[in-house]
Amino acid sequence: MNRLLCFVWFLAASVAFAQDSKSEKKEKEVRIPAGVQHAQWDRLLKKHVDQRGLVNYAAWQRNPSDRAALDRYLTQYQRTGSAAAGNEKAASLANAYNAFTIRWILQNYPTESIWRTEEPFDVRRHRIGGELVSLSDIEKGTLIPAIGWKAHGVLVCAARSCPPLQRSAYNAGQFDAQVAAVYRIWLGRSDLNTFRPEQKRAEISSIFKWYKADYAKVGGPKPILKKYTPPTYRDFLTSADYEIKFKSYNWGLNDQDSRGRNYNRLNLYLDTLF
Repeated sequence: MNRLLCFVWFLAASVAFAQDSKSEKKEKEVRIPAGVQHAQWDRLLKKHVDQRGLVNYAAWQRNPSDRAALDRYLTQYQRTGSAAAGNEKAASLANAYNAFTIRWILQNYPTESIWRTEEPFDVRRHRIGGELVSLSDIEKGTLIPAIGWKAHGVLVCAARSCPPLQRSAYNAGQFDAQVAAVYRIWLGRSDLNTFRPEQKRAEISSIFKWYKADYAKVGGPKPILKKYTPPTYRDFLTSADYEIKFKSYNWGLNDQDSRGRNYNRLNLYLDTLF
């Protein structure tokens, strides 16, 4: 048993080192074109995503028409010309990230996790505005600098512990309301965020830990929890007298099928290492 623990520790340290090395890569800002239409993406989400935010990848992959529709939708992002700004930019970036992620999974399906694919976040393989960009460019290079903590509720990296993928596209006119709605849905999911008033403890997503600098700009996670958590826990979360713990993150695929359900930490260590 001691040997196994040492082996796991070694793998964890190796992964941490590898991730630190990757983090040194500088993300670039993405120039998103104005005028992207999201109706086709909205239709695909309603067809292939369920109420819990899980994706029917198998059915989507078997449907050439819907795969072609996804490609056509993403082709809009290749345009050059005037750039989107404000909520139009934010909505298009969120939709682009989620749509490119799903297309990448479809290209590699079946898989147990996005980490079973080749460098999913840092390779510049997605074309926007006439250049190749990575998912990290969209997220860390562009959307987070634009809207801060709000970005972490709308981006879905195909993992079971992600905020649930919504069944509708983001749009400029409703973007702020959509962000509020997705935070309420995310924090209302007891499997993703658990509140224990009797123990004076909130067990929340590791996303709040990984991006603590973004949440610190609005006073940390507690104001967000108080604002968006279900009313049942509102009085409890009004008090400052509770501790925060972070849940282990499940990187198993957000698949309606069984894929990803048994994906564990050891799988993650091995996949990210090798």
